[in-house]
Amino acid sequence: MADHPAKTGAAAKPAKPCPICGKPQVAAAKPFCSDRCKDVDLNRWLSGSYAIPAREGEEEDPE
Repeated sequence: MADHPAKTGAAAKPAKPCPICGKPQVAAAKPFCSDRCKDVDLNRWLSGSYAIPAREGEEEDPE
């Protein structure tokens, strides 16, 4: 059985803040703080606000 950090005395890593608003994360919406922030993030991906840059000179892998 794996040791739990609280039982072994190891310090737990602090939770990262919500990437949208900076509030603390909640387990139900991790890594966000709410369903609203999850939806904001999804909208940014779908609208093209977020993009993974392509490097010039790289071609797609032929499959």
